[in-house]
Amino acid sequence: MSEFSDKFTLALKVLNLSRGRLAADLCVDKSIVGRWANGTVTPSGHNLARLTTLVAERAPGFTLLDWDRALPDLAARLGADPTAVAPPDPEGLPGLPLPILDQLVATSALRGAAYEGFFRSTRPYVLNPGRFLHDYGMIRRDETTGLLQLRMGTGGTFCEGWMMPLHNQLVCIAADVTSGAMVFGIFNGVAAPKAEVLDGLAMGSALDVGRTPTAFVMMFERIEDLSGDREADDARFLEFAARDPLAPEGSIPPELQAHLVRDIGPAELARGGDWLLQMPLIRSLARGPAYREPARTG
Repeated sequence: MSEFSDKFTLALKVLNLSRGRLAADLCVDKSIVGRWANGTVTPSGHNLARLTTLVAERAPGFTLLDWDRALPDLAARLGADPTAVAPPDPEGLPGLPLPILDQLVATSALRGAAYEGFFRSTRPYVLNPGRFLHDYGMIRRDETTGLLQLRMGTGGTFCEGWMMPLHNQLVCIAADVTSGAMVFGIFNGVAAPKAEVLDGLAMGSALDVGRTPTAFVMMFERIEDLSGDREADDARFLEFAARDPLAPEGSIPPELQAHLVRDIGPAELARGGDWLLQMPLIRSLARGPAYREPARTG
């Protein structure tokens, strides 16, 4: 967690404010408040000023300068016992506690720009066999960790996590913030300056009674580039995420359906097919922009 996130979390606790209530009061998405709390981002100057005004309604006289206080001093300013506040661990490292975290950050700095943008996924609808879903996502390099942050929205539910470039692939670790389910994936990357299509394997818990572990093929298609304005891009993501996720019947071409839903197992292996669910490069649809030779004149 960041220094601000520790202070922000303390303020919520002392003032008995829920993240949902705060998001409603500030007219921001709940996921943004969650990222302030977990330290992946800090509020913009505009949102920090609005947050400070809201805190001042419960702690009269509170100002922007109070956020610069040490954690025990801030606790006392908010009316809490400063001795009960544990200082943050100075050795704490933001991001995921992985042995190769430095390699992931370095690769994200080198290749991350190719994957930043807005994407629409296509995947089988686990709970409705024969139908398909579209998620809408935003991939953007996080200013705090240096990793590629993933945000996905599907019919009012949101998933947040990381897309980590490694060995010309993207490794995904994310969580559905609505249901609390974890999502994992490995996707084929591209060597091009910009990824237009990505595909690979994802795994998560189906939203059935047994939370059944389920693996499936998933494809991402770029639909728009980032604007560079983080707040505008956040708003654009919410517009995409509000769309109906159910793909209309007949809208998925037969060849794409065959790519996303493949027969596997011993019988299929005997016919020259797959024994296990895989997405080898020879079959992958991952690609960058299509190269077109300039038209000749004269």
